[in-house]
Amino acid sequence: MTDIPATPAPNSLRAAVWMLGAIASFSSMAVAGRAVGQELDTFELMMYRSLIGIVIVTVLARRFGTFYQIGVSSLGLHMLRNLSHFAGQNLWFAALTMIPLAQLFALEFTSPIWVALLAPLFLNEKLTRLRIFVALMGFTGILIVARPDFANPQVGVILAALSAIGFAGSAIFTKKLTRITSITCILFWLTVMQAVFGVICAGWDGDIAWPGAAVWPFVAIVAVAGLCAHFCLTSALSLAPAVVVIPFDFARLPVIALIGMAFYGEALDLWVLLGAALIFGANYLNIAKETRR
Repeated sequence: MTDIPATPAPNSLRAAVWMLGAIASFSSMAVAGRAVGQELDTFELMMYRSLIGIVIVTVLARRFGTFYQIGVSSLGLHMLRNLSHFAGQNLWFAALTMIPLAQLFALEFTSPIWVALLAPLFLNEKLTRLRIFVALMGFTGILIVARPDFANPQVGVILAALSAIGFAGSAIFTKKLTRITSITCILFWLTVMQAVFGVICAGWDGDIAWPGAAVWPFVAIVAVAGLCAHFCLTSALSLAPAVVVIPFDFARLPVIALIGMAFYGEALDLWVLLGAALIFGANYLNIAKETRR
C-alpha cells in the first residue's frame, strides 16, 4: 500500500511553475541592479523602486477590488518591518557591486537561520536544540562561503551577511502582520514607507541623481522584478508546503552562478557551492521538522 502524498501533484507542479517565475525575477533584479549601480547609489535606487512600486500596488489594488483593505492600524509594526527590509535591501544592493553574484545569494540564504534564532525574541517561539544545531550548520556554511580574511575583511561579504539579518527581521515582522492585516495593506505600506526612507536617505546631502535614459529601463526592471519575485514566492507557498517550495528557491544559486559566469566572467567557486549546500541543508532540516510538527 502506497502512502498518499501530503500535497496533490497538480498543486506541487503549479508551485514549481511559480518558483520558476521567482527565480527569473530575483535573477533579473540582480542583473538590473548591477547595471543601475554604476549611476545611482543604493538609496536612490530604493527611492525610485518604491515610487514605481506605489503606482503598481495602487493600480492592482483598485483593479482587483482590494484597495479598501489598506488601513492605518499597526503602523508601528509596519514601520519596524519596513525599516528592517529597507536596511537589508540597501545592504544587498551595495554588496551586489562588490562580490560575485553566487557568493551574494549564498549569504542571503542564511536569512531563515536568523529567523529561527530571532523568533523566540519576537514571536514567542522556543529556541530548541534543533534550531541551535541548524544555526551552527548555517554559520559553518557562511565561513565556507566567505572564507573570511580577518586581517583584510571583505566589505562586500560583511554587507551581504548583514543584509540577511535585515531580511530576517523583515520576515519576522511580516509574519506578525499577516495575522492581523492583508497582503495588499502590507505591500502598500512597504512601498510608501520605503519611498519616504529613500527620499530622506538619498536627499540628506541635497543631491539626488536623476537616472539617465539608458538606466531607466533597469530601474523599472528592479521595481517590477522585486514585486513579482515576492508575489511568485507567496503564490507558491499558498499551493505547497515550504518543505516543497524552498528547494526550488535554492535553485537560484546555480542559476545566478551561471549568469555570473556568462555576463561578468565570474569563476564558478566550488567552495561557495559547498557552503551554500550546507546552508541549504540546515534550512531544509529546520523546515522539514517544523512541517512535520
